Amino acid sequence: MLEILKRILGRRSDRHTSAKEVILYTREGCHLCEDADQLLRKHGLRPELINIDEDEHLKQEFDCCIPVVKIDGKIRFRGRVNEVLLKRLISRS
Repeated sequence: MLEILKRILGRRSDRHTSAKEVILYTREGCHLCEDADQLLRKHGLRPELINIDEDEHLKQEFDCCIPVVKIDGKIRFRGRVNEVLLKRLISRS
């Protein structure tokens, strides 16, 4: 019985994380961006990495607040990713 529950819950968790569209706005040499990427991946998310320095509009918008994490079209984190809040976002879906 316990094994069945683990499989069901495991599948449920995979569905939630794989269905999310995650964008990580970053730039070269940003250690906070690297930390954010690792944390997102640790929780099963696969962010699309976008270098803000390659787009003038993004550079103006996010220059002083990277990393910026957008999940399913909504900006959720600026500067640092809070792991507790990230877990809540993942589990809510």
